[in-house]
Amino acid sequence: MEREQPPEHTGPTAPEAVDGTPRQRFLAGVRVGVGLAAAGFVLAVTFGAFARTEGWGILAPVVCSLIVFSGSAQFALATALAGGGGVPTAIAAAALINGRFIPMGVAVAGDLRGGRIRRALEGQAVVDGSWVAAHLGGGRFDRYKLFGATVVQWPAWVAGTALGVVAAPPEGLMETLGLDVVFPAFFLLLLLDELRGPRTARVAAALGASLAAGLVLLVPAGIALLGSSAAALLGLRAKKDGNRS
Repeated sequence: MEREQPPEHTGPTAPEAVDGTPRQRFLAGVRVGVGLAAAGFVLAVTFGAFARTEGWGILAPVVCSLIVFSGSAQFALATALAGGGGVPTAIAAAALINGRFIPMGVAVAGDLRGGRIRRALEGQAVVDGSWVAAHLGGGRFDRYKLFGATVVQWPAWVAGTALGVVAAPPEGLMETLGLDVVFPAFFLLLLLDELRGPRTARVAAALGASLAAGLVLLVPAGIALLGSSAAALLGLRAKKDGNRS
């Protein structure tokens, strides 16, 4: 099997070379995904248990994980319903949080293959950890690594939800075991790694943190996080500037 050649890039930040066959890159993604899947499984158990205690029944939480596949959005949905916000409010909260996938999908779209339907299907692999793991730099992504990292996370998330629904562990188990900090710590490490990159990455990180800190005083945390993603537009500007050079 031939190796794919890395795309040409004329901007100031050249992407990493795409090293290895598609199979090797897919397996590299799987290795990253296993760690994410383990943390996601535990979090999904908590979601399943929480949804069950809030009267969702057995089937609804599992179907939600099958379709939505987003911990932050699903917890926002469940929390809004538990707080008496109503279905429209709960759906709006989940949609706002999942709105981050729009710019993420746009960023990775150029590295997907096929027609509109195939590209839409491949785009379903865009989840937070996989998207970051597949980033090559310079606005380019390794689609095989993206697929590999996601293919193990989705079944783990659904299985964890099903276990939580059936076993219904205590709500405070995550905090007791300290597992509630797994995801924040993971993304903090990713952020620190990005800060070693070009100046644009550092400026975007600082601006995003400032926006989040300011917005969280006025709006719910999920909306503040979504608003802080506007800092990513700096990367889009840098990419356009690079294409003109």
